[in-house]
Amino acid sequence: MTPFFAMSLLFSLTFGQTAPLCAPSEYIIHVEKRECAYCLAINTTICAGFCMTRDSNGKKLLLKSALSQNVCTYKEMFYQTALIPGCPHHTIPYYSYPVAVSCKCGKCNTDYSDCVHEKVRTNYCTKPQKLCNM
Repeated sequence: MTPFFAMSLLFSLTFGQTAPLCAPSEYIIHVEKRECAYCLAINTTICAGFCMTRDSNGKKLLLKSALSQNVCTYKEMFYQTALIPGCPHHTIPYYSYPVAVSCKCGKCNTDYSDCVHEKVRTNYCTKPQKLCNM
């Protein structure tokens, strides 16, 4: 075995499993307002993927800060606003949503992320759908 091959193998075994797979990913958000005639399907980019976490078996022995796990979250983002079609004049027809530019593994920030793991909810429309490509 050549030294280069041995070093490459050692490097990949050491760091291959620990490299985070957290990256911007395409996602479709379905947005409805009760007063509006249509559901808007918005193509956007969110942060998704795997971040290394550690098993916290000693929950009773560790500080609460040591129990928090890293999540795939926004490093850079901006907000975009879409117009929901078919809304009456008395309704605000705008919906603002985040667009991920880059992502990182870090602590969940509740200012712009939902940090609670809930049951899987279906992302769908109950009204006629319009597509919004921004």
